[in-house]
Amino acid sequence: MKLAPIVLAVLVPAFLVSARADEGMWLFSSPPLGKIQAAYGFQPDDAWLNHLMKASVRFNSGGSGSFVSGDGLVITNHHVGLDSLQKVSDSRRNYARDGFYAQTAAEEIKCLDLELNVLQSTEDVTARVNAAIPAGASGDEAASARRRVTAQVEKESHDGTGLRSDVVTLYEGGAYHLYRYKRYTDIRLVFAPDQQAAFFGGDPDNFEYPRFDLDICIFRVYENGQPVHPEHFLKWSVRGAQDGDPVFVSGHPGRTERLLTVAELEFLRDTSFPYALHMLKRREVLLGAWGARSDENSRRARDDFFGYQNSRKVYDGMLAGLQSPAFMKAKEAAEEALKRQLSAKADGTEALAAYGKIAAAQRVITRDYLRHRLLEGPLDYLPHGFCSESFNIARRLLRAGDERPKPDGERLPEYSDARRESFEFDLFSDRPIYADFEILCLGDSLTDLTERLGYGDPTVKAVLGGKSPRARAAELILGTKVGDVAFRRRLYAGGAPAVLAAHDPMIELARLVDVESRALRKTREAQDEIMRQAQAAIGKARFEVEGTSTYPDATFTLRLSYGAVRGYEEDGTAVPSMTTMAGLFQRSEEHRGHEPFDLASRWLEAKQALNLRTPLNFVSTCDIIGGNSGSPTVNRQGEFVGIIFDGNIQSLTEDQAYDDVQSRALSVHSAGILEALRKVYGASALADELVSGRR
Repeated sequence: MKLAPIVLAVLVPAFLVSARADEGMWLFSSPPLGKIQAAYGFQPDDAWLNHLMKASVRFNSGGSGSFVSGDGLVITNHHVGLDSLQKVSDSRRNYARDGFYAQTAAEEIKCLDLELNVLQSTEDVTARVNAAIPAGASGDEAASARRRVTAQVEKESHDGTGLRSDVVTLYEGGAYHLYRYKRYTDIRLVFAPDQQAAFFGGDPDNFEYPRFDLDICIFRVYENGQPVHPEHFLKWSVRGAQDGDPVFVSGHPGRTERLLTVAELEFLRDTSFPYALHMLKRREVLLGAWGARSDENSRRARDDFFGYQNSRKVYDGMLAGLQSPAFMKAKEAAEEALKRQLSAKADGTEALAAYGKIAAAQRVITRDYLRHRLLEGPLDYLPHGFCSESFNIARRLLRAGDERPKPDGERLPEYSDARRESFEFDLFSDRPIYADFEILCLGDSLTDLTERLGYGDPTVKAVLGGKSPRARAAELILGTKVGDVAFRRRLYAGGAPAVLAAHDPMIELARLVDVESRALRKTREAQDEIMRQAQAAIGKARFEVEGTSTYPDATFTLRLSYGAVRGYEEDGTAVPSMTTMAGLFQRSEEHRGHEPFDLASRWLEAKQALNLRTPLNFVSTCDIIGGNSGSPTVNRQGEFVGIIFDGNIQSLTEDQAYDDVQSRALSVHSAGILEALRKVYGASALADELVSGRR
């Protein structure tokens, strides 16, 4: 109800004034040292930056974390660890709901398919990548050439270093950097609080502030059967963050759209975001109703339900921002101002023409958008018309059989040699697949596919095979064998002939739509390449006009943000920067302990022992977005003072614009974590390890 007015107040100034003092998700290779010095009288040196970089961790399930002990402890959010918590739970032991604590190494639970990445180095490969694109190449030709050179660069790096090697597009195609990561795949669960403490206040308090959440989850990283002993881990600050302190966030923001043109923003407003909201709201209702039928249903659906619920709120906020006439007018004015500057320059012709190329490419993307999302989906995501883990596995097996015989540079990127280890690690995971949940999700997504494309659509008719969506889903899920890891290994090893000979119904469904879905992907990639080259031309011109001291849009790669612990004013009322344990109990009592403001008995029993003045959550002006969940918040000494877990509701527009007036990043306080571990969860040994850095 109050989101739209807030969006108007926040977004307009962000494009009418220069960048805010604390704005930016900066590359570690290009930190804004002068800006930090000017704002906070502190300038990180190379050793400080390298230490923080190598103590930071990326969760490939989506999120961030950090090493916090010399014996391999990694901390992230409960909601980042929720996927793993759910997979190691069962009908008898619900660790996601009830929490978990391994008092000994023997009790630590190995996660099924969790991969962590730690960035070791980056290298600018822009010149090599661009040199491989023939002059005058069409979008399709350029995309193929870029794919070949990218695969070559990644393979050379992986073969030479043994590190995961990813070429990352920055500045919308203005630069290409090679990121090298140390991979860890033996990850074991050490501690998780009960979910009610981690997500206290539930959906009503989600993206709100003040908050009172213990949104943490702690793992231990192993290698060769032993805990790793990282050279770089963050020293734990017992005192933690204080009001007014400068703080820094090191994490992996997923994506932003701050450098997009007006044409691209109009596409998000009119096509992409409305589509996403329809899907998210549909799935939220579906899983909410199914989960309410039993505790076991709720456990199985919890991670997906939470994700849909959270994303729905995010997209509501982002769409409200783009639907603001004031915001779009400000964006249009900024774009027209840059165009006028370019038209006055002798070499501004290419950049001016780039705007038209982007608009034309967006029209093609819009034309195919619905079918692309339903039948192919974006890279690394399920097509929305086939929402099923079984379909995901089946399509991977099918495409692996087709792609692996090709030269490395001609394959789809996810099947390249450089990414093979991560691909196989995920494909052969023994994670649980529940037939009833699969039928529910696939049946609903086939229904959505039918509704959106029409019952008479030839692809829809072929997919349904004369059955209703629900009946077809049941037939497919109950008939497929892709849930059997041994079956997957046999087909993967045997390649296309083995996949074809299997006659598996789910694989045959994937084959049925594969020609069209590949064609849609090829068209989309060609248009993306056109826009990438056009954005590079605009970016180059913008740098010449406005200077090069800027940051690229987020790409789920490591970034540095900075700011200060600072409250704000809302509706004429001062909102303090910190909440306390006392506030947690007060919030629960205000709602008479009713869900979702209830507290587990262990919290009620521990109340008298707790220091109720201990800080629990705090806010800062650091620039964050989705993907930063679990990021460490550190002080100028590089000490761990908190962990990012959310933004407030005013921050929901930060995909397109940053503002420091009310927008805030939310962290769990390091002192609050220790207090809860010692006095609520009986985990003093774990707290001692965090403080001392050793087990």
